[in-house]
Amino acid sequence: MTNTLPQEKSAPAKEPPVDLARLDRILEEFKSAKGALIPILQRAQDAYGFLPRTVLNHIAYKARVPLADVYGVATFYAQFHLERRGRHLIRVCDGTACHVRGAPRNIEVLEKNLGLVPGGTSADYEYTVEVVYCLGSCGLAPVAVMDNQVCGRLTPEGLVRHLKTLA
Repeated sequence: MTNTLPQEKSAPAKEPPVDLARLDRILEEFKSAKGALIPILQRAQDAYGFLPRTVLNHIAYKARVPLADVYGVATFYAQFHLERRGRHLIRVCDGTACHVRGAPRNIEVLEKNLGLVPGGTSADYEYTVEVVYCLGSCGLAPVAVMDNQVCGRLTPEGLVRHLKTLA
């Protein structure tokens, strides 16, 4: 039995080269800490932007943790991402207040005009779009968070304008 993740049936995602020396430095910081898998995964994701297969395999090998456990933690918590994400993260709220005030039109303009599918990443890895159901800014509805900046009272035109400033 090998200690590697199974290959997916669909076309493989582009995985950028991984600097394992960088990961080794992260693992070295936690070498004497028992049960540090979550902080290791958090630091690895901060370093690479997501958790590529190579990283998960290397963590399992070096930390002497079964790959199933590493993969289980990485897939259980929503904070971890196994697929490459865009340089810019766009979270569009579609909670009740935002929905009533026009969030569906904002989501539609992302899809139709820019080809950005909710839950997906653009082909050039510039943008990742997520639809969320509350950002805690109902008074600013409809709202989106783009690269950790809250943008309120967004119209479809304003959303497109703001995205152009990110590039």
